[in-house]
Formats: sequence, structure tokens, C-alpha cells
Amino acid sequence: MRLGNESGGSELATEFSLEEGEFLVKLARQAIAVYLVDNRRIAIPSGIKKKFLTKCGVFVTLNVIRQGVDELRGCIGYPKAELPLAEATIDAAISAATKDPRFSPVEKNELKKIRVEVSVLTPPSLIEVQDPREYPNEIQIGRDGLIVENGWFKGLLLPQVPVEWKWDCEEFLGHCCMKAGLPYDTWVLPGTKIYRFSSIIFKELTPDGKVERLNLSDTA
Repeated sequence: MRLGNESGGSELATEFSLEEGEFLVKLARQAIAVYLVDNRRIAIPSGIKKKFLTKCGVFVTLNVIRQGVDELRGCIGYPKAELPLAEATIDAAISAATKDPRFSPVEKNELKKIRVEVSVLTPPSLIEVQDPREYPNEIQIGRDGLIVENGWFKGLLLPQVPVEWKWDCEEFLGHCCMKAGLPYDTWVLPGTKIYRFSSIIFKELTPDGKVERLNLSDTA
């Protein structure tokens, strides 16, 4: 799938309340729990709001708590609006728990130690520059997620990643290239395309506990 030149809109972040974010996080956790126990994919709940039936990009991130520190346990999603949000959340949650190639599948008894995080994405927007060395000036840490595309190679990092790792914009670009399986400095080469997007993030404070909206600007 080729990522098109779509215009993103940060307005998306204002369109989800905390209650709606809690719904998505709980839906993701339920999808994982049922799949791990019964090997069954849950259906989209009936009577949900229209916005949850609107196509939208979404990622589900799983973090396991080890010695009081979050450790990534799985992260998979849809960069583009391919499926209704509720369906995409269910699918991404199951895939994050069972199909992330970086990790072994989550075990049933392990879920109680995992914090679930859902990121709702704006459409990717192509960053256009005259000189690739201008890319860092067009990126804002704490606001932008990135997609690097070069030929068949594509890599995505969510907005929270550079904040967590305290990267600057050049480091963010380099690590996104590596995520795509490309050399670190591929972002400066002709033919490389860089897309940005924003997201609204909801996460559990404790496993299966209270949900908060993550404001990256407070930590960037």
C-alpha cells in the first residue's frame, strides 16, 4: 500500500473526549482478552457513536511494567483511514498482542501486567522541501509523528516516541529510517519521502485502570 499525499488536520485531536478515549482503550483491552482466551475476534459493539464507525487511522501500543518502568510489548496499527475506527482498534489491538514480529505473542496471564494505549491518527501529509536538509525545520517534537518512504521501504514512528527517547528532529528522522529498514541517513537522499501526522493519545495509568489523555507538549 502506497501512502498518498493527503492533507492532515490537527483538528482531529479536539474531536475526542476523555470518555470516548476510555471507550477505545477498553475496546482494545476487551479485544485482546477475548482473543487470548477464546481465540475469537469480538464484534463492533452495537449502538456506538457514529465517529467510531468513521474510517480513521489508529495504533494500539502495549507496554508491560517491569520494575516500575514501561517496556514496549507490542505496537501495530493503521497509518491511513482504511477501516471504521472501532474495527481498526479491535484489529490493531489483537495484532499488537499476537503479531508484532519483534515480540512473542502475549500470554493470557500477562495481560494483567500490560498498559493499553490507543493513538488516533490524522491522515499522513507529505512534507515538501526544496532541500532534504530542511526536513528537521519542518518537524515539531511532541506534535508530529513521521513516516519515511523510500521505494518499497516504509517506516512509522508515533509522536510519543521521540518524546520518550528525548530525540531531536534529526535523530527522529534517522530512527524512522531505521524503522523502515533503511540506513540512518536515508532521509537526506533523493527519492525519500517524509510524511507527518498528529495523533490524540489515550492510555491506562495502570493495567486495566484509569485512562488519561496524554499531552505530549507537557513532556516534550
